[in-house]
Amino acid sequence: MANLLIFGAGDMARMAHHYFTHDSPHDVVAFVVDRQFRRGDQFLGLPLSDWEDAPGAYPPSEFMMFVAIGYTRMNGARQEKYAAAKAAGYRLASYVSSHCRYLSSTPPGENCMIFEDNTIQPFVRIGNNVTLWSGSVIGHDSVVEDHCFIAPHVAVAGHVRIGERSFIGINATIRNSVSIAVQTLVGAGALIVKDTTAKGVYLSEPARLFEKSSDEVEPG
Repeated sequence: MANLLIFGAGDMARMAHHYFTHDSPHDVVAFVVDRQFRRGDQFLGLPLSDWEDAPGAYPPSEFMMFVAIGYTRMNGARQEKYAAAKAAGYRLASYVSSHCRYLSSTPPGENCMIFEDNTIQPFVRIGNNVTLWSGSVIGHDSVVEDHCFIAPHVAVAGHVRIGERSFIGINATIRNSVSIAVQTLVGAGALIVKDTTAKGVYLSEPARLFEKSSDEVEPG
């Protein structure tokens, strides 16, 4: 068990607190945010302090940290705080749900959050600072590089490589042996069948209003 400090005071921090508290050996003791963004002295009933004061108030020799930030700036905000926490001497905790099927013999890197109902097949490698939301499959021999965010119900086939700081949207599908270049944005429901380009944006066609009303067509 380790005393855990969470960076953040938003939805990601609230989720991290819940999972680390109820499904890990860690004990969340406090939250920190940048001084300019702190509103109040508590969050979820625990102390909320300035990040600038964290190393003195919560020494890295005694506390681990988890950076609970989403995908702002294509994961750049989370990457920056991850680097700052490491520079301050903190060890970064990772969470893997007890309801995840993690079948790879290689554990994830630092500051990862892997939610329930994911299947991580054998020979997968997951880098540092990766968020993998619930219900996805990461196929055998695939690699998820650092600072990625994978939304729920994504299907990643075997031998796929997902480059740093990529975002994969809900219900996206990536065919086997495809390389997702750095900072690729794959939109919700998109089907990726060939390599992407760096900083490329790949969207499926959004839903549109059909000419007929729902009582004039059959589902399916």
